[in-house]
Amino acid sequence: MVHFCGLLTLHREPVPLKSISVSVNIYEFVAGVSATLNYENEEKVPLEAFFVFPMDEDSAVYSFEALVDGKKIVAELQDKMKARTNYEKAISQGHQAFLLEGDSSSRDVFSCNVGNLQPGSKAAVTLKYVQELPLEADGALRFVLPAVLNPRYQFSGSSKDSCLNVKTPIVPVEDLPYTLSMVATIDSQHGIEKVQSNCPLSPTEYLGEDKTSAQVSLAAGHKFDRDVELLIYYNEVHTPSVVLEMGMPNMKPGHLMGDPSAMVSFYPNIPEDQPSNTCGEFIFLMDRSGSMQSPMSSQDTSQLRIQAAKETLILLLKSLPIGCYFNIYGFGSSYEACFPESVKYTQQTMEEALGRVKLMQADLGGTEILAPLQNIYRGPSIPGHPLQLFVFTDGEVTDTFSVIKEVRINRQKHRCFSFGIGEGTSTSLIKGIARASGGTSEFITGKDRMQSKALRTLKRSLQPVVEDVSLSWHLPPGLSAKMLSPEQTVIFRGQRLISYAQLTGRMPAAETTGEVCLKYTLQGKTFEDKVTFPLQPKPDVNLTIHRLAAKSLLQTKDMGLRETPASDKKDALNLSLESGVISSFTAFIAINKELNKPVQGPLAHRDVPRPILLGASAPLKIKCQSGFRKALHSDRPPSASQPRGELMCYKAKTFQMDDYSLCGLISHKDQHSPGFGENHLVQLIYHQNANGSWDLNEDLAKILGMSLEEIMAAQPAELVDSSGWATILAVIWLHSNGSTMPSVVKAAITFLKSSVDPAIFAF
Repeated sequence: MVHFCGLLTLHREPVPLKSISVSVNIYEFVAGVSATLNYENEEKVPLEAFFVFPMDEDSAVYSFEALVDGKKIVAELQDKMKARTNYEKAISQGHQAFLLEGDSSSRDVFSCNVGNLQPGSKAAVTLKYVQELPLEADGALRFVLPAVLNPRYQFSGSSKDSCLNVKTPIVPVEDLPYTLSMVATIDSQHGIEKVQSNCPLSPTEYLGEDKTSAQVSLAAGHKFDRDVELLIYYNEVHTPSVVLEMGMPNMKPGHLMGDPSAMVSFYPNIPEDQPSNTCGEFIFLMDRSGSMQSPMSSQDTSQLRIQAAKETLILLLKSLPIGCYFNIYGFGSSYEACFPESVKYTQQTMEEALGRVKLMQADLGGTEILAPLQNIYRGPSIPGHPLQLFVFTDGEVTDTFSVIKEVRINRQKHRCFSFGIGEGTSTSLIKGIARASGGTSEFITGKDRMQSKALRTLKRSLQPVVEDVSLSWHLPPGLSAKMLSPEQTVIFRGQRLISYAQLTGRMPAAETTGEVCLKYTLQGKTFEDKVTFPLQPKPDVNLTIHRLAAKSLLQTKDMGLRETPASDKKDALNLSLESGVISSFTAFIAINKELNKPVQGPLAHRDVPRPILLGASAPLKIKCQSGFRKALHSDRPPSASQPRGELMCYKAKTFQMDDYSLCGLISHKDQHSPGFGENHLVQLIYHQNANGSWDLNEDLAKILGMSLEEIMAAQPAELVDSSGWATILAVIWLHSNGSTMPSVVKAAITFLKSSVDPAIFAF
């Protein structure tokens, strides 16, 4: 079940919400958002309301204001305890007051108190924030407007003052009393190719002939029943750049907000011909809490989170290199491991693990991830096999900061790669544990390609380690750069690297330029990327770069009220107050002292319902395209006419879905069974051996739709090995039952340095 954002009373009863309007301004890879929520008190008594809403972990909230009956009330950022006291005092004196603060347990949930909303009054509550946009594997920039707020599991030691236990009435989507409108303006000097969304959009309107500016809006009638996602494709996204922004004119130099700030973006050109690691200890931590039985999204209720995660895990198991070590943990209120300790990856251990994965269910109760993490970290390390941890979860935990702290403490032991499954996943948890350990994070919703994202992450975990990462500045005399971002220690191929710096000293003449150099070492070779930029800071009324720089620095110091070390609390508080970016230690407070009407008796409370996720009624029918990467293995000696390695065996690790995830091919009926029903594509991958081959048996024959006798009779006489014949048949079946992507196959041939002609795949 999910909780959707709305204005909620202190007794957790929503106030009627009429509409939500959002304005998004995207420039290159930064988004500025202004969201206005319109409420009206149609009752005859005053109200005190409690507004709960989700927010992306990386968002820098810097402004909050309310427009009540034509009067604007702008909030001030204060120490959180002081702001709470001032709010209570104002309400007791009959004033109107507004309080905005982050949740005590997570950075991705906010609450707003609206005190003393008078009968007949209309309130428009507006908040503003800025954020970086992540880069997807296909080059798209991803903007998400969070709407879904899932309830978080409460364990015995969790915070009692969290606003995450809200219960509201539920109604069918078509009966929701409030709507969402959104207009997004996009600007890029590189040109905008296209804009896509998981929601219906108006046709893209280009605002110039060069297509450097465009505008899109949500189609009429959209309900706020899902996260809204935009995928923005520029003609060029991998150009390094430096953006300089002027500081506040009335702020003295030497302060963060007074000096110019720089945002540096690099796309390291890491060579692709470097061999991948074949060693490692791979531990897969699978969420088996009850919430994993929920649908991936409200639009596709046939696709359950647990089933999607299981299929992805199977694909990853088939993709591990021979000779590595692995283990699988399932967790909920308790946890259990597939093996007592990590085992070597062989055909036998793979088959045993697959059998257990196939029977996995979302049957372990609540979401308590901390205990299994601690158990994994206590385990002995395997010499020569660095630990790589893969976490699959819907993120419905309350002790987010405690989990991130545990991962950070053990960051020298491992890298953590996290996957948020389904809508409403905690971005604070998923991004936080990846950032703390030098890994990466991915978010999987109903129509995402979970398999391709998982395989990209696995490839990164096998990538050779990039060492000695450094960023150096070459500036005129009298000018220096102070880094605000944490030191970068890990770089992955295809990843964008963003850093922030504060420029101090005397700015030179307008025609002067500076240079930034990114240097790193890979397998003994040194690489450099450089970018030259004009030293001409530009003004920005919203101080976007300054806010993002402050947020980046706050994320290194702010670990919540309970988990932040004492040495960092003062720094985080001061930084938040100076920059105007909210933190765990600050809150926005606004008081309308012109209103002085003491409340007679208790304030009234009213509910705004949320939509209910309807059950699926039919199997999902989709069209898929497949692609696979070729691996060359052979267990038998080559003939004189066939060089070693020419026998084709296709590892499942190389099989990817182009348009939809593999789990999308499974019907609703099949997803409730321990197995995979009649879906032959899943079963074919399931029966692949650890070395990438298939055995010739009844299982394969059933998938191919033939009898075993027919297959054996058709085997060429010169092919003695029945496994080789079975493997070739399986590969041809994969090719025949999907449209192989030329670009994927060509990339695979290049990666493997193979002489195979792409024409054999009949493009």
